[in-house]
Amino acid sequence: MSLEAEAFVSLLRTADALERGLTELLKTAGLSVAQYNVLRILRGASATGDTGLRCAEVGERLINRDPDVTRLMDRLEKQDLIVRARSDEDRRVVTTRITPKGLALLAELDEPVEALHKRQLGHLTPGTLRALCGLLEDARSAVGESCPGEGAEE
Repeated sequence: MSLEAEAFVSLLRTADALERGLTELLKTAGLSVAQYNVLRILRGASATGDTGLRCAEVGERLINRDPDVTRLMDRLEKQDLIVRARSDEDRRVVTTRITPKGLALLAELDEPVEALHKRQLGHLTPGTLRALCGLLEDARSAVGESCPGEGAEE
């Protein structure tokens, strides 16, 4: 196995191990990782004063690309965590916003998620974490993936 292949497999195994912890934590709130990501994206958009995001905009910001963002949003809307509304100017445009219930759920999850991250990666020094983030960004850049505003809430 080449060194590149070994690094690739190691990265996938690490990502899977880290995500399993988040999956278990979010299960207690009735959310999937993708749903949690959508709520975080919409919270970030509302904090900047956006009046909502189109489905395609949310899809572009997702960490893991989901081909059926509409169905993902349907489930969140049924839980009253998001609302969607058609634009008065162009009825084809549907914008999505997080609801107060969605904001409250995220607020409840903020501390447990942060504690999980500390348990998973807190043994690494700040310098090591910065180096790791830089290396991962370099790897994504090489395949044409960039993460604008990385480190900030989407």
